[in-house]
Amino acid sequence: MNHLPHLITDLALILGVASVITLIFKRLQLPLILGYLVSGILISPNFKIFPPQVYEMTDVQVWGEIGVIFLLFSLGLEFSFKKLAKMGSSATTAAGFEAIGMAFIGFGLGKLMHWPLMDCIFLGACLTISSSSVIVKSFADLGLKQRNFAQLVYGILVVEDLIAVVLLVLLGTFAATHTFDAGQLGMSVLKLAFFLIVWFVGGILFIPSLLKRAKKFLTDEILLIVAVAMCFLMVYLSSQAGFSAALGAFIMGSLLAETTKAEKIEHLIIPVRDLFGAIFFVSVGMLIDLHVIKDHWLPILLITAAVIAGKSIVISAGAFISGNSLRVSIQTGMSLALIGEFSFIIASLGQKYNVVSSELYPIIITVSALTIFIAPSLTLSSTKVYNWINSHLSPKWQARLNRYSSEATALRAINDWNHVLKFFIINTIVYSSVVIALIALNNTFLLPWLKDLNYSFGRFTSAVLTAAAMGPFIWALMIRNEKTEPFARIYTQQRYHGPIWIMRIIKVLLALFFTILLLRSIYSLDIALYFGIALLVSILIFRKRLQKMYDNIEDRFVKNLNNREIEQQRLITEQAAQKRNQSLAPWDAHLTTFEVSADAVSVIGKTLEALQWRERIGINVAMIRRGANTIIPPERDEKIYPHDKLYIICTDGQERRMNALLRPDKKVIQNTREIEMRLEQLTIEVGSPLVNKSIRESNIRNITHGLVVGIERNGERYLNPESTWIFEEGDMVWIVGEKKLINTIAD
Repeated sequence: MNHLPHLITDLALILGVASVITLIFKRLQLPLILGYLVSGILISPNFKIFPPQVYEMTDVQVWGEIGVIFLLFSLGLEFSFKKLAKMGSSATTAAGFEAIGMAFIGFGLGKLMHWPLMDCIFLGACLTISSSSVIVKSFADLGLKQRNFAQLVYGILVVEDLIAVVLLVLLGTFAATHTFDAGQLGMSVLKLAFFLIVWFVGGILFIPSLLKRAKKFLTDEILLIVAVAMCFLMVYLSSQAGFSAALGAFIMGSLLAETTKAEKIEHLIIPVRDLFGAIFFVSVGMLIDLHVIKDHWLPILLITAAVIAGKSIVISAGAFISGNSLRVSIQTGMSLALIGEFSFIIASLGQKYNVVSSELYPIIITVSALTIFIAPSLTLSSTKVYNWINSHLSPKWQARLNRYSSEATALRAINDWNHVLKFFIINTIVYSSVVIALIALNNTFLLPWLKDLNYSFGRFTSAVLTAAAMGPFIWALMIRNEKTEPFARIYTQQRYHGPIWIMRIIKVLLALFFTILLLRSIYSLDIALYFGIALLVSILIFRKRLQKMYDNIEDRFVKNLNNREIEQQRLITEQAAQKRNQSLAPWDAHLTTFEVSADAVSVIGKTLEALQWRERIGINVAMIRRGANTIIPPERDEKIYPHDKLYIICTDGQERRMNALLRPDKKVIQNTREIEMRLEQLTIEVGSPLVNKSIRESNIRNITHGLVVGIERNGERYLNPESTWIFEEGDMVWIVGEKKLINTIAD
């Protein structure tokens, strides 16, 4: 008799129990995450009531780690660095207050309960982060997504995600060394910042371009495989760099969030995330020992109270100090008074390194379950709490609080000097990180490989190649922030000349330092100094070429970074134009032809997508006749060539605009009676063979050598219907095709 591997039987048990329990929780309208935890408890080795139990806990933990990777990857897809940049001071201040305040509260509470030092530290970290998934789902269920305070809550959650990533790195370093070394922790933060910058710059430069080039081949299946492959590749790189797998997954998700495929990837990854996420939460529940909970009920209640009261007060204070009203601040604080999946991950990190007590993990999970259960009630009662507090404040204090909120909001403006100084710091950090990364790549990979091929020639070649790659960034390091309007304005003021020259000297010295650093890793110090100065002089001599190279890199970076918004705006514009033109074409329009003149240089060689005739003018290109070839209907990437004959549906006004574009001699062709293609109307009569058939099934395209461009049904007009449209009796159909052939359909 064949025996199934324990991995398969364990998965069958996990998913079977989880499906039953989550159905019950869904019916009771309880958070599903609690259902997964209960499922884990029921099948854990610590629960002896039911006989079916998991055999291989190690395998389940591996699947759970994969679940963490997909959870963080999905979280990264919703994160976006641009969202973080747009959060402003309000969300950042409130999240900072929460992180610092709850860390101190958790640490102090652990000390009061006489817990070991590491338990106190990890307890403080576990209490800092709320649960994004639970809060977003709760707001959707309660109908609060459009409320004013909800936007601040979402902003705080975005900042929390980044804080959680930093915490994972710091706690990983701390747990591995078992000591509190401020210098080492500081180096870990700098290392994290360095890799974040390098991964972000490199990822935005290459990933969107790669996906764009491969878009014709990216079916749903292939796109899912590519996205998961990129996720696990970054997980590997993150692990090689000394960071956690969760960080790598989060970073790749945030990079893909900047691409035009973000929504599609997020949609495709949800089933995978839910599957492995369920296994992760069930594995978390399997580690809960009910005896531990029974023996530690007092710490559980104390920590739960600390989370609810502490987060409500600390976050409310941070939100109010940053300029929000008292009402919004209290609603925000009470809505975030819970802990969730990140607390599980942080607690499991301590257990993985065996630096915390075994009781901490089940205690944190129980506290999380309690706060998740209570959270919706806290959100709904926040307005009542505000009304109670406000009613007990004197009119004098109410006026003071309102005045402070207004004044704090007005203080968010930034002057030109602050703008220039901020740009100087950001540019210095970013370009320095990129240059250091190029030097590290040379020393780690390129130089050893070339030296093995030929020692002398290899060293010279690696120096030249790396210097060429560094050149645009060295140049940008020296002059980038001087190309802005705020810089031009402050440069006219004498008092800023001293600080400006100090910044310039710092940038030149940095450029010289990085140049010498590269050459010193290949040659002796003397040679590095001489060649470093010579290389810097060469950079100044070829500054125009380097400027052009850098501009190309920056243009590509900015375009890739904003490509998602550009595409979304294009779709919005196209939809608006289509709605605007539904009342015109094809009902008030006619079919006319244009022959593209060889002098129409503004049109020739461009695609229909680039020309945007439909969006800008409102016309529809029904067909292109190119010599003996006929293109019906032309795709968005179809290019226009000289002497192409375009069959266009347009109104009289639109025809004049197209005439100005395509016929520089301004000669309008009035006679369209000889056109082979016609715009004809057809009504679907009772008993017509087209009834209940789709456009594709009707074979109209082949029969008429044309296409359906519009349908009117029950007074509603639809332009360019999909091929899956089903004809019904009474439909009025507009077809572009040969008139005689169209009549055969009517007959």
